[in-house]
Amino acid sequence: MINLSFGQTFQQALDSLLEHNFPVNSAGIAVLVMKNNQEIYKKGAGLANIEKKEAITPNTNFRMASVSKQFTAMCIMLLEKQGKLSYEDNLLKFFPDFAISVGKNIKIKHLLTHSSGIIDYEDLIPEKQTLQILDDDVLRLVKNQTTTYFEAGKKFRYSNTGFCLLEQIVEKVSGEKYSSFIEKNIFSPVGMRNTRLYSENTQIPNRAMGYARNEKGEITFSDQSITSATKGDGCVYTSLNDYKKWVIALNKNQLVNLETQLAKINYQINDTSKFEYGLGWFNYQNSKNQLELYHTGSTCGFSNSVSIIPKNNYLFVFFSNIANNHGIEESIYDLMKKYQITDSEINFKFLLDQTR
Repeated sequence: MINLSFGQTFQQALDSLLEHNFPVNSAGIAVLVMKNNQEIYKKGAGLANIEKKEAITPNTNFRMASVSKQFTAMCIMLLEKQGKLSYEDNLLKFFPDFAISVGKNIKIKHLLTHSSGIIDYEDLIPEKQTLQILDDDVLRLVKNQTTTYFEAGKKFRYSNTGFCLLEQIVEKVSGEKYSSFIEKNIFSPVGMRNTRLYSENTQIPNRAMGYARNEKGEITFSDQSITSATKGDGCVYTSLNDYKKWVIALNKNQLVNLETQLAKINYQINDTSKFEYGLGWFNYQNSKNQLELYHTGSTCGFSNSVSIIPKNNYLFVFFSNIANNHGIEESIYDLMKKYQITDSEINFKFLLDQTR
């Protein structure tokens, strides 16, 4: 057990922090800290379902929101590994009826790095829309757009549209439903037996329901929105226990060598930042020449964050079923620094701002 000579152990200190911020009768959080393959902390605080009084545990499945993008990217990497597509393929190869002026210039690599400039589908949703938008709806909304925010490959602009199109590309190339492909090629081989993709009729085991704080600071139910059913950009549900299996598989290059693939297409976020984006990950080489990977997920009822240093099998992850709950991240990180558990150089605020 890691501790300081003058006080609490790290585990006790983190228990106190979480108990202070997440009452036992409210929505909450699950936290996993691992280093050198050793689980230093793995625990939940608060309720997965307030109505049913179900406690959060390491088996509770949270909606990943944009943390899902790394799974979509892995599907593309696997198809590239099989020789079924190239990162240089443009949109017209998969969607011949896409607007030619846009489709001929945007390539898969641009979608994977948020450098496509493609229009945000959220801004194209009809005002009277009540049904949840699906990935094929996103394609329908954007395929006739003849303009982009900028020329493909020239800037970084975070795009959910791009990852919804990647989901459609997976289906086109594989000839399978996305849910079938990801289960057969990722979840099953990695051992993520309780991980699911959300759809209206899918049963999700140990499911956390989503909540938000109103103007008075009260917790209110906020589980779904019209944009929370798209698969490519954000509807994986997983738990601490299953996500740990995913990270171990990444560290062992079980499916692909992620670092090698990042080197092929990484895109620098801006001229002054050392951070790059590729394949569903903000990433960079830290001062110890170690690759660090980072991503957040934010949606109407959930806030998530993952930070990984593969070379020393370091992982910090929190999943919360409360919207806009990223403030807790820095407090946990400061605690890890105090107890000398992490030497991560992640700038949480800067990277969180890139997704907005």
